[in-house]
Amino acid sequence: MDGKMIGPGPYRATKLWNETIRLFRGGMPVRRHWAHFRSYDHSFTGAEAVDFLHELLRQNQNFGPEVTRYQTLQLLRKFLKNHVIEDVKGRFGKEDFEDSGHLYRFPPQSPLKPVPVRPPVRDHSSVPRIPHWDDFEEISVPEKIPVKPLMNSESWNKRHSIAIGEVPECRLIRRRELTPKHVDQIWKSMTLTHLQTVLGLRSLDGVLDAKLLSPKHIVHNVFGVNKQGIVVLKNKAEDLPHWVLSAMKCLANWPNGNDTRQPMYPGFERDVFRTVAEHFQRLKEPLLTFHLYEIFVSILGLLQSVAVEALQVCCLLLPPANRRKLQLLMRLMAKVCANPSLPALNDTIGARTLMVQTFSRCILGSADEVDLDELLATKLVTFMIDNHDCVLKVPSNLRKSVEEHLSHLRRAQIKYAGADMDTTMASPSQSFCRQISTEEFEQQRVSGSQGAIVALLENIIQDKNMSIKDKKKKLKQFQRSHPDIYRRRFPNAESEAAVFPERPQRLKPQLMFLTLKKPFQPFQRSWSFRA
Repeated sequence: MDGKMIGPGPYRATKLWNETIRLFRGGMPVRRHWAHFRSYDHSFTGAEAVDFLHELLRQNQNFGPEVTRYQTLQLLRKFLKNHVIEDVKGRFGKEDFEDSGHLYRFPPQSPLKPVPVRPPVRDHSSVPRIPHWDDFEEISVPEKIPVKPLMNSESWNKRHSIAIGEVPECRLIRRRELTPKHVDQIWKSMTLTHLQTVLGLRSLDGVLDAKLLSPKHIVHNVFGVNKQGIVVLKNKAEDLPHWVLSAMKCLANWPNGNDTRQPMYPGFERDVFRTVAEHFQRLKEPLLTFHLYEIFVSILGLLQSVAVEALQVCCLLLPPANRRKLQLLMRLMAKVCANPSLPALNDTIGARTLMVQTFSRCILGSADEVDLDELLATKLVTFMIDNHDCVLKVPSNLRKSVEEHLSHLRRAQIKYAGADMDTTMASPSQSFCRQISTEEFEQQRVSGSQGAIVALLENIIQDKNMSIKDKKKKLKQFQRSHPDIYRRRFPNAESEAAVFPERPQRLKPQLMFLTLKKPFQPFQRSWSFRA
C-alpha cells in the first residue's frame, strides 16, 4: 500500500497523480451494494472511498501523515471531475462527490495522465556557462634574466631539482576588472550548477527555466539582508503593507507584541490572525512563484538533509520581495506553533494544522490547475515549518565557492614562453576522471617518482663543476638511498669507473743504494794516536 517513492525530476506532480490513482484503483475494496431496490456490483460508497484513500495517503511516503480527511475529500472530487471514478449511473464531471452512502465505481478506461516526453539533454544543459575572460594586458620584461650558477655542493644538494641556467622568457598577465554584470552571471551559473548537483540530476531541463531567473535577485538575496538574515528591500512599495506587518508582529510576539495601541478584547487574537490570512490568500501569485513550482515539487522526493540544502538554494532564486514575505511568514508560523501562551485560534484544530491549511496554497501553487497542489503544498509547508531555522539561510559552501572563484579571476598570472595556454585562464568547471585500479596507481606513482630520481642521478654524474671528491660522496649517498636505481645505472665496476677520468700515475722516486763490498757493520770508535 505504501507504493514507490517518486524521486526528484521533471513532471513529478504528474507521476505522483498516476501513482496515487494506480494504488487507489488497485486497493480500493469493491462489492455489491443496494440502492433504490437495485443492486450494483463492483461499487463502493463515498464514505468508504474517503476512509480508504485517507489512510492510503497517510501511509504513503510521498505524502505523509499530515494529510487531512478534508484534503482527501477534495482529491476525490477531482477524481470524479477527471473521470477517475464515476457514480453508478455513469455520471461524472459536473457531479459533486459526497462523503456519504452515495455509490460510485471505476470506469473501464484508463484514467492515467500521459507523462510529457522530456526533451533530450543538451550538451550544456540549462545551466549557463560560467564566464571566463581571455583578455589581458601584457607587461614587458627582459627576454632573459641571467642567474649566477650555484657551484658549491651544499647549495646543489638543496636545489638539485631547480634547473641551473637562465630563467625562460615570461610575461605578467593582468585580468581586466570584473564588472557587476560578470559577478552577477557567475553567481547565477554557480548557483544553478550547485542546485543540479544537490538534486542529483543530469540536467535541470523540465524542472527549471534558467532564462526566467534574474542573477541580480540572487546577489541581493545573499548580501542585501539585515542582521537577522531577512531581505531588506530598496523599494518600500514592494514590501508588505504597514498594517499587515503590525498584525504579524503582534501575533508573533504575543502577548507582548501589541504596539498598535488598540484595546484588547476577547477574540482579538483571532481577528489579527484573520487579517494576516486574508492578505496572503489574496495574493495573485504564490510566494514560491509559478515558474519555480516544478523545482520545489522535486525537492519533496529527497532525504531531509539534502532537501534542506536544496531548499536553501532554490529560495535564493526568488525575487527579493517574495523571499522577504516568505521569511516573515515562516517566522510567524513557527512562533505561533511554539507559543503556549497564545489562545487557541480555532476551536476544532490545533495551531500547527491551522497554519498549514491556511497558508499552504499561498506558498506553493501551479499556474495551471494541478490536482495534487494542496497535498504537495501541505507536505512542503510542514517540512519548512520543522526546519525554518535552516531553509531560508544562504548556503555557506556555495558562498565560499563563488567568492574563491571570483578571487581566482582577479588574480594576476605569470605565463612562460613556449608553454601551452594557461589553464587558469579558463574558469574551473566540473570534470570527471576515470577511476583506476590500485595496481595502476602504484605503477604510475613509482614511475613518476623514479623518473625524477633518475634525472637527479644523471645531474650528479654530468656536473663538470663538482670536484671528484664531492661527486663520489654524492654517489655514495645516492647508492645508500636508492640501491636499485644505482645498480641499474652502474651494473658493474667498469661502468662506475668510467664516470671518473683516469688520473696520471705518479712515478715513485728511486732509492739510491750504495754498493757495499762488505756487509754493513756498526760504527766502532777507533783509538786515536797522537804524537
